[in-house]
Amino acid sequence: MSLNLKGKVAAITGGSEGIGRATALRMAELGAAIAICARRADVLEKTAVEIRTAGADVFTVVADAYKEDDMTRFVAQTVERYGRIDILVNNAGATGQSPFDAVDTAAWRSDIELKVLAHIHTARAAIPHMKRQGGGRIINLSMVAAKQPGAAQFPTTVSRAAGLALTKGLSKELAEFKILVNAVAVGKVKSMQQERTAARLGLGVADHYLKTGKTVPLGRMGEAAEVANVIAFLASDLASYVTGTCINVDGGLSGVL
Repeated sequence: MSLNLKGKVAAITGGSEGIGRATALRMAELGAAIAICARRADVLEKTAVEIRTAGADVFTVVADAYKEDDMTRFVAQTVERYGRIDILVNNAGATGQSPFDAVDTAAWRSDIELKVLAHIHTARAAIPHMKRQGGGRIINLSMVAAKQPGAAQFPTTVSRAAGLALTKGLSKELAEFKILVNAVAVGKVKSMQQERTAARLGLGVADHYLKTGKTVPLGRMGEAAEVANVIAFLASDLASYVTGTCINVDGGLSGVL
């Protein structure tokens, strides 16, 4: 048994940048056919070119994770293209961390739509296909603060915690169908969001990464590819007895398991 995804079809939301892009590339290297969606067609196609260059088949769908119809369409078109869906990675998301008093109702709704309802919509679309084909994998992206909330981390900690509850509940309900459901909780990982944070703070990207990395026990920020490796493991046969859990990929940052 090895880390091998040959013959598998992986659908990844938010697949054009960051962890989504890294996951698509890693799974392509392991032999999977890839479907990715994102809102910006130009960035999506750029990632698709990288995947094709690596020798893998890739299918792109311009879709918005905020919209139920788009998520349903993404799964349906993936199955129409490849005839099946073996792996669903719910990656689309953004970080919203503010004091409680600074978060209005619109921000709460937006965050829950993106980080909870989008996962529900894709899962609801994919599960019937996975049941018919005899199994599958659902992997939800989360953050370590979902397990260990802190001050001024609203609304993200709440929506991500809901995502963990969804992961655990689905894992129990779908186990009889050989559909394994897990989550990956990330800490401080290099990304376009982090680069935008650096710009907002008036810092160079390298300086921001260096400064932020010093707050992590391993002394550096994580790479998107390091998260992708764990996602690929959960998607593989090596994780055939792993379901209903959440793996921290955080360089030791979190104080909880």
